[in-house]
Amino acid sequence: MNKKDIAQLRKQFKKENASLNISTIFNVYITKESSDIYHHQSQPFEMLDSEQQELFLNNFKKLLAGNLDEKLFELKFQRNAENSSQLILHQGLLSSDTEDWKERMLQMVGKMLQDRLYEMDIVITFIKGEYFKPTKRRGADSEENGHDTVYSHPFILCSINNTQDPKKELLFDYVEKEFKYNFVLDPIINLNAPIAGFLFPCFTDNAADVNHILYSAGKVHEPDYSFIEQVLNAEEMMTARDDKAVFEEIIKNVTSDQLNTSTLSNVYEEIHRMIEENEEEEQPKLDTKDVERVLKMSGLEDISTEKVELAFKNVIDDDKYEIKATSVVPKYNSKSIKINTKVANISISPQDLRYVKQVHLSGKRYLMIEVEEDTVIEGFTMIPEAFGEKVEN
Repeated sequence: MNKKDIAQLRKQFKKENASLNISTIFNVYITKESSDIYHHQSQPFEMLDSEQQELFLNNFKKLLAGNLDEKLFELKFQRNAENSSQLILHQGLLSSDTEDWKERMLQMVGKMLQDRLYEMDIVITFIKGEYFKPTKRRGADSEENGHDTVYSHPFILCSINNTQDPKKELLFDYVEKEFKYNFVLDPIINLNAPIAGFLFPCFTDNAADVNHILYSAGKVHEPDYSFIEQVLNAEEMMTARDDKAVFEEIIKNVTSDQLNTSTLSNVYEEIHRMIEENEEEEQPKLDTKDVERVLKMSGLEDISTEKVELAFKNVIDDDKYEIKATSVVPKYNSKSIKINTKVANISISPQDLRYVKQVHLSGKRYLMIEVEEDTVIEGFTMIPEAFGEKVEN
């Protein structure tokens, strides 16, 4: 799934939407002390009152929020896994019997509770739904309105949520004119911040992809690898942060750690251009040939295929590895590049990196930023000062 597919599905989680049908919701309450199932309940989603539906729909939207490879991860199932989650979920998806569907989901819950204790009581929510995705609209000359074709995507979505201890409050009783202590025993289910979850199957080119599952982490850059491997039975993956670190080490290896800001800016611009050109397609990846081309296009000399392939082997021990381009480039049109020094921390946008240089003067290092207008600090316009001697890069 690409970010557009996820965004389109996420937008469907709203009430009275003909493009989305949630048939069943199954809630399982787990106690923290023993990680036992305290209670579970299945019912048609339409039987929930309007306010409950709204709470759950917002919860599902939050689960599917975030960037790919940072908070959302498309994972491939392991082959021949014992007690395969892929098989359990697929059987649950195909099942038309409510009791059978519940049994499959309880199998998933059992895997979540195996060798794991939660800090708080948790609620695991499963829904079974169907997403109707229209294709292109009919032409203006068509006698009928609507769309040519509608793709049907059955799916299972799981959301895991913490509970919160109820508040102890002091109330004032207007009738009795006295202060009263109020303590509610019932725990509060926090649907505003899912701690994990998943969507099965993934959707690729308007077709279900049962070999992949979309995993949602509770926090950005913090996937639960144990959950991924033991519960979902999915293969290891590289996060965006991992990909970025690999790319940086490869570039340092190829250039012997000698890269000025202008060249680095060119590298980012070239990769950003690749992403924009492939925006409607699968996100581009950088292999050894792509990295070699990007470096040459950015003005670096003495770059060879052998150097780049050797750098891939040195850093990740795989000259066939492909780096996701979106993981490498800082967000454009935002001050996403951080320049940290002992004196000051500065944030600039990637396209402005070319205006920053580190220079030497009188045996000292300086950070120089080229500006087109006067610099204003706390309302005071700075007076230009001339260097006492020639500045060397």
